[in-house]
Amino acid sequence: MSHPNPHSSYVHVVPLWVLCAVFAALLVFTALTVAATWFDLGGWNLILAMAIATVKAALVALYFMHLRYDNPFNALVFVAALVFVALFISLTLLDTLQYQPDIRSWQQAHPAD
Repeated sequence: MSHPNPHSSYVHVVPLWVLCAVFAALLVFTALTVAATWFDLGGWNLILAMAIATVKAALVALYFMHLRYDNPFNALVFVAALVFVALFISLTLLDTLQYQPDIRSWQQAHPAD
């Protein structure tokens, strides 16, 4: 008697209405991204844009890449990767903020023609 191989590949068929709903949600979030540029929220503009981009990336990974129906460990790896990307971007932004006064003083000393 043969036992099924737990490492064999399988196909998960996602209903068409789910894919269409995710596509519609991606279009709504894209429209929200564009609409967010019409308002000056100060430092919150970047945070809002990154949050919308994260939701869109999660939707694509979960449904179009079938991560929602895969092994839970793969979801854990995906979430860990998102956390590390957020950490690296945060550290980069902190570094940028550290040098912002130097950049502004140089811009004031050398005005553009």
